[in-house]
Amino acid sequence: MTETSTQPAAAGAESSWQEQRGVTVIPAQVVAQIAAQAAYESANVGSNAGGLLGIGARRNFHSRPEAKCDIYGQVAVLHLDIGLTFPTALVSTLQQLREHVSQRVEHFTGLKVEKINIEISWLNPSSQARRALR
Repeated sequence: MTETSTQPAAAGAESSWQEQRGVTVIPAQVVAQIAAQAAYESANVGSNAGGLLGIGARRNFHSRPEAKCDIYGQVAVLHLDIGLTFPTALVSTLQQLREHVSQRVEHFTGLKVEKINIEISWLNPSSQARRALR
């Protein structure tokens, strides 16, 4: 009975496997959709929905906001176009939004979110705020 050592062969097979496994590439549009879904999950955030060329667009809290993504190696830069309820604490709301979107994108893609640009395209005043403004 001959005894063979499997350790050197296993180490060689493992390094060979690591060299051949390739790279997973996630398109920027997919990362943008993940960011849009994460923003939609956040409180007080809405989107522009419908309309053609900006005509007839509605303010909507039942669909995902617009998102764009630029990828630089393993770093993602996100751009969100959102609407918010009014009144709201902008600083804390946007900070929570950035944290939530960053965590979700990093969790699902493995990319590092370096920057999130947020454009607030509209505010939706509550009925109490409308009465106070009149």
